[in-house]
Amino acid sequence: MSASYEVRGSVAVVTMNNPPVNGLGYDTRRAIADGIDKANADAAVKAIVITGTGKAFSGGADIREFGSPKALAEPNLLSLIKQLEGSAKPIVAAMHSVVMGGGLELALGCHYRVVLPGTQVALPEVKLGLVPGAGGTQRLPRAIGVETALNMIVSGEPVKSELLAAIPGQKLFDKVVEGDALAGALAFAGEIAEQRPLPLVRNLKAEHPNADGYFAFARNTVKAMAKNFPAPAKCVDCVEAATKMKLDDGLRFERDSFIALMMTPESKALRHAFFGERAASKIPDVPEDTPKRDIKKVAMIGAGTMGGGIAMNFLNAGIPVVMLEMKQEALDKGVGVMRKNYEARVKKGKLKQDKFDKTMALLSTTLNYDDIKDADLVIEAVFEEMGVKEKVFKTLDEVMKPGAILASNTSTLDVDKIASFTKRPQDVVGMHFFSPANVMKLLEVVRGAKTAKDVLATVMALAKKIRKTAVVSGVTDGFIGNRMIEQYSRQAGYLLDEGCTPQQVDKAIEKFGFAMGPFRMGDLAGNDIGWAIRKRRAVEKPDLRYSKTADLLCEMGRYGQKTGAGWYDYKPGNRNAIPNADVLAMIETYRAEKGIKPRKISDDEIVHRLVYALVNEGAKILEEGIASKASDIDMVYLTGYGFPLHRGGPMCYADTQGLFNVVQAMKRFAANPLDDAVFWQPAPLLAKLAAEGKSFT
Repeated sequence: MSASYEVRGSVAVVTMNNPPVNGLGYDTRRAIADGIDKANADAAVKAIVITGTGKAFSGGADIREFGSPKALAEPNLLSLIKQLEGSAKPIVAAMHSVVMGGGLELALGCHYRVVLPGTQVALPEVKLGLVPGAGGTQRLPRAIGVETALNMIVSGEPVKSELLAAIPGQKLFDKVVEGDALAGALAFAGEIAEQRPLPLVRNLKAEHPNADGYFAFARNTVKAMAKNFPAPAKCVDCVEAATKMKLDDGLRFERDSFIALMMTPESKALRHAFFGERAASKIPDVPEDTPKRDIKKVAMIGAGTMGGGIAMNFLNAGIPVVMLEMKQEALDKGVGVMRKNYEARVKKGKLKQDKFDKTMALLSTTLNYDDIKDADLVIEAVFEEMGVKEKVFKTLDEVMKPGAILASNTSTLDVDKIASFTKRPQDVVGMHFFSPANVMKLLEVVRGAKTAKDVLATVMALAKKIRKTAVVSGVTDGFIGNRMIEQYSRQAGYLLDEGCTPQQVDKAIEKFGFAMGPFRMGDLAGNDIGWAIRKRRAVEKPDLRYSKTADLLCEMGRYGQKTGAGWYDYKPGNRNAIPNADVLAMIETYRAEKGIKPRKISDDEIVHRLVYALVNEGAKILEEGIASKASDIDMVYLTGYGFPLHRGGPMCYADTQGLFNVVQAMKRFAANPLDDAVFWQPAPLLAKLAAEGKSFT
């Protein structure tokens, strides 16, 4: 049952029961409406309380119905709120734990509201590229004031109930109660049962002493902060409407804004990302109730940049870590870097000293494998070379306790081969963190041919605990992200051959919305890493073509930011990329030697050659079953590679462009004699979907 009805004394209690967050789906709305009608028809009932079971009052719309006819079926949320406001008997919202989106709008339609301290209150619709659609922009400013309401609506961030309750003159909460929200609401309902007239938020005024000046300032601020997203600016318009229009007119303005935003590519991209993040944790053949192994202690092999960053994730989650290195000097250096990272956060006020002390106390170090044998999970982050990995995993196989999970942080190497170095391949999994590992959200979980389902389930659950977005990849060279980025980087090289400069390519793709262009990205990661991969490729795939400019750059000793010189120059303590004349001369000389006459290349061609290279390789990865769904690929690129969020990821972007158009563009690229005609043959899956008028999603 999505909502229950009972009478306690003279108070009817309607309890939402739609796990996990009491989403306001059709069945729940219908049950609430029926409960209100039943209570109003019962002469013995003097007041009504609405609350929610479990760990939420209500988290808002039921995402399982998002975009379906059920989401708008009557009573829709607007109709339900109108029914609450029109109730002849007082309705009290018993708010606790989580009150967000439609849940807050529902509560604002009640006559009274009581709340527990610590309740998270928010209107987060802007994070889906929308404005609140059931009166949130009209009623919240009336309840807590224009400025506080606008800040909440534009940011979408939750605010603790006690902070809102402290606002002078606020009308959001009638009472803050301790202990049990329902008990407090029942007592309050008894006190106000006979009071008339019934108060309505809609009858309050939303006023600002300098409305025109304030909203002009707010628009300029929002425009600067959210240039790629239309929803925040529309939130400002809606709140301004609350100050200038009657409520019903403001509600119509809000609803029209909501519907218009729903159709924008930005909102579609944000909703795609929202659902994609949740879908990533679902693995088709691993049931959600798969038993998980208990992870109480983690061992880290390697105290370098990656090892230290990975260890910090577990320490932050309160999980003890023992870190192993071969030399004390390496251990001391690694721990020192971790300590500096934490101290910087303490200095900025983002971490309290006592929390820092407790976190560091969870870390221990050793030079002896025997000291890590009781760990439940061990992650190696040693040099990316198979011989080194072999030595580590053979040792781990000997010393680790039965049932321990053995994970590799490899970014490209064969996890099945790594697993073969042990007598327990079922316990081996890839955990590919991204640098800096304590900051980047993405975790590629690489599933070997023999990786046990409970190992996979355990690692996915653990990823959530350490606040990572985990995406499962099959075994392939480079997994999902790096396999695709190789084709992107090849195209970037060809663009240099044909007439572009590094800064022109970077500028075009950054204007498209990437956090960083391919050449700045190479400088940040280290150009020598790509050089090592290309050397390996030359042996494994001798027919694979690349521009030689990246190799020539490395031969000049220009490895990137770590050497102060890569595709660009860098000054100490400054990451600004400064074009270098010697690099440009090297590129021009290489063109001349190859007999290539440079041509003018448009930003549009730059962007689509780079992005469609990702799309075509992504389609191959889907077809091979390396990724189970297109949204997984998008999550990899949104959370690990700086793909613009407002475009939803490469596969989502291809869908918005139309796969037919993507294929036509690829045919044009294939006709370029200096490009790779073989690569630009559309992947069979892409060609099939385009021919059928379908999309990846």
